[in-house]
Amino acid sequence: MAKTPTPAELLPGLSYKPPEKGWMDVKPDFRPGTYCNPAAPKWMEWINYPYPEARSVENDVWALPPDWKETVLQGMEDRLNRFRSLKVFFDICVRCGACADKCHFFLGTGDPKNMPVLRAELLRSVYKRYFKTIGRALGEIAGARNLTEDVIKEWFFYLYQCTICRRCSLFCPYGIDMAEMTLLGRELLASVGLNIDWAMASVAQCYDKGSHIGAPPQAFKDMVDFLAEENERITGITTTPSYNRKGAEVLFVMPSGDYFADPGTFTMMGYLLLFEHIGLDYTLSTYAAEGGNFGWFISHEMGKRLNAKIYAEAKRLGVKWILGGECGHMWRVCNQYMSTWWGPVDFLEQPVSPITGTRFENAAVHKMVHISEFTADLIHNNKLNLDPQRNAHIKMTFHDSCNTARGMGILEEPRYIINNVLPEGNFVEMPPNTIREKAFCCGSSSGINANENMELRMQGGFPRANAVRFVADKYGVNHLGCICALDRATLPTLLQYWVPEVEVTGITELVGNALIFPDELERTTDLRDRDLVGFGEAEEAGEEEE
Repeated sequence: MAKTPTPAELLPGLSYKPPEKGWMDVKPDFRPGTYCNPAAPKWMEWINYPYPEARSVENDVWALPPDWKETVLQGMEDRLNRFRSLKVFFDICVRCGACADKCHFFLGTGDPKNMPVLRAELLRSVYKRYFKTIGRALGEIAGARNLTEDVIKEWFFYLYQCTICRRCSLFCPYGIDMAEMTLLGRELLASVGLNIDWAMASVAQCYDKGSHIGAPPQAFKDMVDFLAEENERITGITTTPSYNRKGAEVLFVMPSGDYFADPGTFTMMGYLLLFEHIGLDYTLSTYAAEGGNFGWFISHEMGKRLNAKIYAEAKRLGVKWILGGECGHMWRVCNQYMSTWWGPVDFLEQPVSPITGTRFENAAVHKMVHISEFTADLIHNNKLNLDPQRNAHIKMTFHDSCNTARGMGILEEPRYIINNVLPEGNFVEMPPNTIREKAFCCGSSSGINANENMELRMQGGFPRANAVRFVADKYGVNHLGCICALDRATLPTLLQYWVPEVEVTGITELVGNALIFPDELERTTDLRDRDLVGFGEAEEAGEEEE
């Protein structure tokens, strides 16, 4: 594995100087640290994906199937017919450049092909050559080029340097969706056996075992039970999870990152405490133990396959509606695709909070509510007993996760929660052009959060980290909050590299810290076993006097 340059080594090499050659004449530089490894054959075999083959991108000749060119062109034609948006996006771009400096990967690498307008051109140039009269007649003069192995290599390199965050689309005067073009381009690559290992391994294990981490149902239960025991040790409160219980009112679905690895596990502990506090009639499913969906990073078809278990379990268990945890790509899929794939969802009811009576009208179609919406409603209706002082050791800023912010419009709910669980003055916003709809991505989403491309990840995450550095230096911020499990998996590495004094936290973790139970232990630590500010100090002072 390539050695990752230090920040001091990385930044001096950043340049936005225009290249001397035309973009068609510049081939991608597959330098260790800047690309993802191709998928191992076994993962593709597990899910019956085509052309499983051991591949190395550093080889001059790739192991492509004999009819690869026909497969790709037929696939493009099929998608042009099925997705009218793809043809529109290919045809309406006027190369105005409004998106050029909006991509975090262009800002972090200086590579012109990471400008969204030029990344789209990698695909559009082939579309013009084979599906437009002017391209067939004039070739490169009209911006068209032949589909060659070098073009396929270029697609593989750059389509996995897009995190499908849609920040560029926000600034496009025509609303061209680069994320959709990237996803369809990845589908074309998958059709000839080209996938990345990190994403495909997660997908195969989720399809086979039920979660991206490959945990069978027994392991899922053991991990959640352990976190419930941790809650009892720290707070004295028993938070007994319910599994596969038929007739519960709510099915709760969370990403595996929230019960598998820190800091997500502290968010899971927060969920359990919250549900115990309000007496929610909920159940977990050991079958639908993964709300996240790496399959969507590979193809619409694979995303649909992995998503099927959520509605299937909701129907089997006979719940009324679904509550979902803090996960970005889970919510992009559930909010924008799930009901279209499987609807109408007539076996579920429109979600109504059993605690406040609030009817979640925005969930009328897909019958699923985000935990931040649910919690903000509880706080708004004075249903939670909270002590913000228990989070006094946390000076926080908030990262708007791309899928929940730009993809769903969940902007105010997490901020409302934060301002009610932190002491006044402990929440600071990053600069306005880096948050809310304009938020910079973590730089490692859409399945590229591997280890072998760490240099690229640190480059892509630089704009986000730079904004965190600003508020850390100016206001003493020591925590970055988010409502996405993938962010909680990737941002700690990014911040350790660029802003090591800042930690990452989920928002429900802060709720768990602040909740007051009538029969709790005397609280002196938060859910991470860190000392609380001002708690237990009087007792300690008395002991010292004796």
